[in-house]
Amino acid sequence: MGQFRTNILHRLTRVAPRYLPFADVASETAPLSRLLRLSLFQVSVGMALVLLVGTLNRVMIVELDVPASLVAVMLALPLVFAPFRALIGFKSDQHRSALGWRRVPYIWKGTMLQFGGFAIMPFALLVLSGYAESADAPLWIGHSSAALAFLLVGAGVHTVQTVGLALATDLVDVEDQPKVVGLMYVMLLVGMIVSALVFGWLLSDYTPGRLVQVVQGAAVVTIVLNLIALWKQEPRDRARAANPPPVEAFSQAWSVFSARAGTMRLLIVIALGTMAYGMAEVLLEPYGGQVLQMSVAMTTRLTAVLAAGGLIGFAIASRVLLRGAEPLRVATAGAAIGVPAFLAIAAAAQLGGIALFTLGTFVSGIGAGLFGHGTLTATMRRAPRAQIGLALGAWGAVQATAAGIAIAAGGIVRDVLLALPQTTEPAAAYVPVFLAEALLLVAALWAIWRLNGRSSRKSDPQPYRHSLETPDV
Repeated sequence: MGQFRTNILHRLTRVAPRYLPFADVASETAPLSRLLRLSLFQVSVGMALVLLVGTLNRVMIVELDVPASLVAVMLALPLVFAPFRALIGFKSDQHRSALGWRRVPYIWKGTMLQFGGFAIMPFALLVLSGYAESADAPLWIGHSSAALAFLLVGAGVHTVQTVGLALATDLVDVEDQPKVVGLMYVMLLVGMIVSALVFGWLLSDYTPGRLVQVVQGAAVVTIVLNLIALWKQEPRDRARAANPPPVEAFSQAWSVFSARAGTMRLLIVIALGTMAYGMAEVLLEPYGGQVLQMSVAMTTRLTAVLAAGGLIGFAIASRVLLRGAEPLRVATAGAAIGVPAFLAIAAAAQLGGIALFTLGTFVSGIGAGLFGHGTLTATMRRAPRAQIGLALGAWGAVQATAAGIAIAAGGIVRDVLLALPQTTEPAAAYVPVFLAEALLLVAALWAIWRLNGRSSRKSDPQPYRHSLETPDV
């Protein structure tokens, strides 16, 4: 088994520098094989996202006949912990351990939370839906157990991803930090693509029993992948254990980070763009199933199409950023591409075109990849090395919180429209949501324009690069 894994990593190492974005981040101290092994935690996160947003929302709405508003609220519950990502990243920066570890304890705790949530989730969903075998169970048991399952998975995903990205940046030089985070997000998209294809194949003949097997199998795979990813990654720093750094208050660290010119406006841009791309996440697959008559397997593979678009968007963004492009210009392109993409998705309902729907989904993935990497790099450049966990947590907190609000709003709007007497076609409950996403992207473009206008009047528009030249800042 060990020899097989070594051979796989060796082949990936030979192929990756040519085809994998950000592969040039590898060095003697952090070879590509080590970074790829560490990136397995992103694969487990991608698998969780596909299962929650891609597969389970379709199954709950269409097969289990759970109201879309309730599904949207359940899918938004994991994002209750999103605002705490900045605090989680900060705590891992400041963590004191007898072994000198900072990141490993948090990643392992997050992994166990994911495992616990997935372990109880399928049974909770069957009770929630009133499945025949659980018809005698009180209604509150289904709601409370499902809510607990989604909360556990959400807490685990946010903890693992935030601290895992911080660990990845610890392994490389300061100037390579944006590239290693980009590599980790590329592997997240790869994990989403592979997971979507595997889940689509496993659920091609859907049964409640098969759903239980798939979700609990995902719980076991999460443990295995994260254990392999963590093995001997963070060195035990005895000097740090013997002389821990002084404890800094979170409020003080946040004040320093947020006081940088344009930081709060950048976070507003991230929120608007993320809400635009996130509102349809809970609706794309039900839209394909109810309006375009796509099967469970076809709509699950749609998640792979969306992730493939995101992977291409990240690859394009990495290439132009390495050539010196301004990150906010990349984010502008990502927001602009999304407008016609959502218009195409909305038009597919009238034209009855699965091909147009799939194309719109793919293009929206490209736009999301460009926007995500552009705003991620802009945020990274605003933080010194001592606050890298805080910066990554702030970006992730705003992005995940905005996505949670958008997901819940999308499902609620769909149910409200569907309940109106004048709504005679299911498409009428979905199309307004897609049009609202296009409007949110227009608002994000306006916010970027305002941010660029203010930045052009500042003498130091690249605080991160400035901090590279003066490491003591």
